[in-house]
Amino acid sequence: MNTELVLFGVFAVMTLVSAGLVITARSPINSAMALVSTFFFLAGIYVLLWAHTVAVIQVLVYAGAIMVLFLFVIMLLNLGDAAHRGRPTVTRILGGASAFGLLAVLAVTLGRTNAMPANLGPQAQATFGTMASVGQSIFTVWLLPFEAVSLLLLVAMVGAVVVAKSRI
Repeated sequence: MNTELVLFGVFAVMTLVSAGLVITARSPINSAMALVSTFFFLAGIYVLLWAHTVAVIQVLVYAGAIMVLFLFVIMLLNLGDAAHRGRPTVTRILGGASAFGLLAVLAVTLGRTNAMPANLGPQAQATFGTMASVGQSIFTVWLLPFEAVSLLLLVAMVGAVVVAKSRI
């Protein structure tokens, strides 16, 4: 049996298990830690796909910076185990159904598109996914969305501080 196939199976199962723990954990801190493990298992899958740049970005940006921001907001808002847990309400059921519907639409859309064009020449294949090509793409073609996301994260953090300050 192929070692890469076995590793992929292990990483895939562990990713699904830790993602399930994100949803079912009672404590927001435990949920955030399960999300960190999900990010690491995804990075392992990226390494198996020879996408080392994406794996490093996954660990540095998501498991590092974004999770620090999430934990900061969780601790700032003082969310503990006493969060509202009760029977399923209509809004929770509708939220779950809409999330499932969006996931189904995403799966159908991704199934119909190709991830990489087949007509790339040898020069484009040699530079595809390198740190230089990713940086070139982010800071030329995707500069405005990149800055918009950073501004959105900043506004979310300031909003969390304002909400927490009004509760004190």
